[in-house]
Amino acid sequence: MTDINRRRFLAATSAFAGLAASGCTTTPSGPAAPRALVYGQLAKDPKGVLDLPQGFSYRVISKLGDAMDDGGTVPDRADGMGCFQLANGQIALVRNHELKPENEAGGPLTSGFGRRKDGTVLPGGTTTLVLNPETLAVEKQYRSLAGTIRNCAGGTTPWGSWLTCEEAKLDDVTEPGHGWVFEVPAAHEGLVDPVPLKAMGRFNHEAAVIDPVSGYAYLTEDRDDGLIYRFIPDEPGNLAAGGRLQALTGIADTRNWKGRITMKPGEPIPVGWVDLDDVEAPRDDLRLRGAAKGAALFARGEGIHMGPDVAGRSEAYFCCTSGGAAGYGQVFRLIPGADGDMLELFYESTDRHDFFYGDNLTVSDSGHLIVCEDSYDDVVDNHIRGITPEGAAYPIARLTMQTELAGACFSPDGKTLFVNAFSPTRTFAITGPWVA
Repeated sequence: MTDINRRRFLAATSAFAGLAASGCTTTPSGPAAPRALVYGQLAKDPKGVLDLPQGFSYRVISKLGDAMDDGGTVPDRADGMGCFQLANGQIALVRNHELKPENEAGGPLTSGFGRRKDGTVLPGGTTTLVLNPETLAVEKQYRSLAGTIRNCAGGTTPWGSWLTCEEAKLDDVTEPGHGWVFEVPAAHEGLVDPVPLKAMGRFNHEAAVIDPVSGYAYLTEDRDDGLIYRFIPDEPGNLAAGGRLQALTGIADTRNWKGRITMKPGEPIPVGWVDLDDVEAPRDDLRLRGAAKGAALFARGEGIHMGPDVAGRSEAYFCCTSGGAAGYGQVFRLIPGADGDMLELFYESTDRHDFFYGDNLTVSDSGHLIVCEDSYDDVVDNHIRGITPEGAAYPIARLTMQTELAGACFSPDGKTLFVNAFSPTRTFAITGPWVA
C-alpha cells in the first residue's frame, strides 16, 4: 500500500467509526415484527414517477441520453452506485451500467477491457458524476470504465474507489473472459485502466464490500445456489496485489426453502471459512466446488453494506433476493470476530407487500437499512424499503416506472439519498426529514 493509500485507509476507518452510535446491532424480531410507517403513508407523485412520504422530494440529476463531457451520452441500465467525498469538497457518484454485448454504449468507446466479435468495445462499465455539494447540480459526468459486461452491483472502499462487479455467466463472451471485479477510483477523470482483480474470483458476481477494520473483502453471488465469499488481500488496501479467496461455511443451506427451516431470525450461528482453489477457472463451477467443501448455500446474494457496530466491531448486512420460506427475500447480518464469526438471519419477508425481492442496500446514519426492490412482477410496484433495527419493514418510496430500483447510497452528510431507476436510466436525489 502506498503512503497516501494507507493514510486514506486509516482515515476512512476512523470515519466509519462515526457510525458506531447508529444502533445497528439491536436484535430484530424478524418476520413477526409489527409493520412500521416511520415516515407515514406515501403520497402520489403528480409527475407519476416516484411516490414519497409527505415532506420528501426528489429531483432527477441524470438520465438516459443526457450529453456527457466526454462526447458520449448517458447509457441505459443503471444499477449499483457508490457515493464519495472528493478532496476538493465535490461529491462523486460512480454508477454501474449493466449492459450486455448487444446493448448500446451511449456512443463509440475508444478503449476498454473486452470487445465484441465485430471489434467494437463492449458497452458495459461505469459512469462517474461529479456534483456540486451544495446544489447537487451535475458539474461533470463521463465514462470511467468500459469494455465489461453486466456491471451489476459493487461496493465502496475506504480508500475512495468503487468496486464494480460483472454479473456475467462465463459463456457470455469468450475472450478475454468475464466474471471479474474491477476497481474505479472515484477521483479519476476519464477511462480507468481496466484491470480485472482475478484473485477475487471469476463467477456471477453481484456486490463487494471492504471491512474497514480488517481490510478483508466480502462478496456476494447472484445464483440460486450462490455462496458468500471472503477475500483476504496480501496487501490491505491494494486488492490488485492478490490474496486468498474463501467461502463461508458452518451451515449447509440458509435458504429456508421447501419447508426446511434452518435459519431463524435473531438467532446467530457460528460460521467459518474454507479456502478455494483455481478461483480464475472459466468453468462457472466455483460455487459447486465450494459447496463440495462445505460452503453454505444462499438464494441469490445481492447488495452488501459494512461498517462498525456500537461495540466497534465490523458487521455486514446483505440481501438474498429470493430466500426465505415464502421466497420473498431475506437479509442476513455477518459479524466477524476475533473469537470466530457469527451469521444471523436479520429479516425474512413473509408478505410480499411488506418486502419483496430486496437487492441493493445501504445503512442510514440512524441504523435503518435502506433496501431497493428488484421485482418484475405486476402484483406490486418496486419500492425503497426501510428496515428498523428491530426488524420491521416500512416503505420509503414507490417507483411507478416498470423497472427496478438500484444503487441506493447517501451523500456524505447523510441528507440526500441517491438512487437509480434501472431502465430507462434515471438517477434521483431524494431529500427529506431522514430519521436522525
